[in-house]
Amino acid sequence: MAPLRQTAGPSALKGSKVWPVQAPGSMAEEYASVEKSTAGYAVVTFAREPANVMDLGFWQRLTTILDDVESDAAVRGVIFHSGLRRNIFTAGNDIKELYAPKTSRQRYAKFWTLSNHALARLYSSRLVTVAAVKGACPAGGCCLALCCDVRLMARDSGYIGLNEVALGIAVPKFWARLMTRLIGQGKADRLMLSAHMPSPSEALSVGLVDELVDSSQLMDTAVARMSQMLALPDDGRINTKQSQRSSFSHEWTECAIQEAQEMFNLLELPSTLRGLEAVMQKLAGKKAAKL
Repeated sequence: MAPLRQTAGPSALKGSKVWPVQAPGSMAEEYASVEKSTAGYAVVTFAREPANVMDLGFWQRLTTILDDVESDAAVRGVIFHSGLRRNIFTAGNDIKELYAPKTSRQRYAKFWTLSNHALARLYSSRLVTVAAVKGACPAGGCCLALCCDVRLMARDSGYIGLNEVALGIAVPKFWARLMTRLIGQGKADRLMLSAHMPSPSEALSVGLVDELVDSSQLMDTAVARMSQMLALPDDGRINTKQSQRSSFSHEWTECAIQEAQEMFNLLELPSTLRGLEAVMQKLAGKKAAKL
């Protein structure tokens, strides 16, 4: 079955000519589609059913998208949202990429460096970046949202956070540092060490998201916030963003290869394997219950 393909919708893109970057139904669109507006921004729709899991293919696709939109002078911003049937932004990194018996040190190194290079790049991108989060947004999805300049969340469902500790693994170093940069050491430690993923209202109160909106208005609001940002001159914003973020992003990128080796060592530990196996059994049970 072809994945559900959902654009920003006629109201969100009203008055702007829009065209797809890929032909409908292409393999790349199994992960995400891209549409560019003449208003100066692109809309990236994550739409790989059932949960937008972030496997190697996802990160390869995101890297290709960043290559395209960052090299296009007509694109000044990008909005990320989910086109899934269910209320899920993304379910985070694919557990099969983390479970040592199902992968290899070489594949994991590729997966880890590619994903973190994409995140570091997004964080310091010249583009205005907006995350329009509806529903569940754990782990890798949370980090992607934290890399964006503006984070909107639907008020009526979902949660967001770095919950790796609940899986028996450490929160990645630069993901933890990024959350700390945004909400402060005390709040970040409390959330990460307890694997707590706040509801939309709590996420707003601690600073994980900037604004809550009704689900029906999420994309319209994302476009409105994008338009407000694009009304300002690019040079001032880009230079300020670079001065605040480029050193952090550079260090993040440089450390990814070493971190991949360190992380895989932890993933091979018996205690980690038991934790991930328990999660996989739980997920398998949920799938069986739906049959």
